Amino acid sequence: MNIEQIKEIANAVLYEGYLLYPYRTSAIKNRQRWTVGVVYPRAYSEANGGREPWTMRTECLLRGQEITQLDVSVRFLHLLVRQASASPVLDSINEPSAHLWDTFREPWEEGVEREITTLDLSLHDLLRHPQRREIDFPGTSLKDESDGQVREQHTIQGTVRVMIEALEQDLFKLCVQIENTTPDTAALSGQQALWQSFISTHTILQVHTGTFISLLDPPEALQAMAQGCRNIQTWPVLVGNEGECNALLSSPVILYDYPQIAPESPGPLFDGTEIDELLTLRILTLTDEEKAQMRQGDERVREILERTEVLSPEQFMRLHGTIRSLKPIEEGEEA
Repeated sequence: MNIEQIKEIANAVLYEGYLLYPYRTSAIKNRQRWTVGVVYPRAYSEANGGREPWTMRTECLLRGQEITQLDVSVRFLHLLVRQASASPVLDSINEPSAHLWDTFREPWEEGVEREITTLDLSLHDLLRHPQRREIDFPGTSLKDESDGQVREQHTIQGTVRVMIEALEQDLFKLCVQIENTTPDTAALSGQQALWQSFISTHTILQVHTGTFISLLDPPEALQAMAQGCRNIQTWPVLVGNEGECNALLSSPVILYDYPQIAPESPGPLFDGTEIDELLTLRILTLTDEEKAQMRQGDERVREILERTEVLSPEQFMRLHGTIRSLKPIEEGEEA
């Protein structure tokens, strides 16, 4: 499986819970977002007794030689705060209610994808010199004259550390540690701290001329070593086609080895715990005012609505029940 296919699965993690049905900014469930894979600024975390973590740590086992090479990619969302400085023009309905106007006057947070990738790290070099990559995305503030909205991002800084330890002749323990070291954050409120946090943080690992060991189902001889891997805020699983062992997704959402995107799904709905068919039917029952909020609230949510409204009957039928596998009922078993 190539990196783009792996990222399709990783994106499901990246946007898990991004915005939930009924996809309105006014919905209470969408006022309490960003609960998955959050790496807070260190100063804020320590000022609040360490309750909110400022690190994420992945440890896993791999077999290889010193010539074995690794690709490491850390991905997360960097929040962008959108604030209306003037009343927006809502073309989708003729007379927006006061409730709808109030919704768009309130600040709204969108996620901007960030990625720090290091390619071709050799085990030979990592054994002698652990790798360190800086995370540094400066703050920005822009006003969109077309809708009067101000879009602001706050500075975030941190570090990705990649370390490796030799356990046996061809067995290694790999560690990737992500740290948020954004300064001057100790006095922030919880909401302000999120603006300078890494959101939905996860790591993609690929190995060349080597193999990863499943931590969920390791060989019996390696069970003790697998149990000794310390993972903080994340769960590493094998990713790719069944049986492949050259890629690993370290996810803040608990997954099994070899997670897959359902081929029947026409696109993301940001809620892996719901049924696509049910969510799609619910979206179609929204009122015109609710749909207007979807269109004006967030570009990604607008795509969900537009995609749903043009689904063909054939696409709907694909969502209605799929049998993945069948097996014969043995004598004595109940159907």
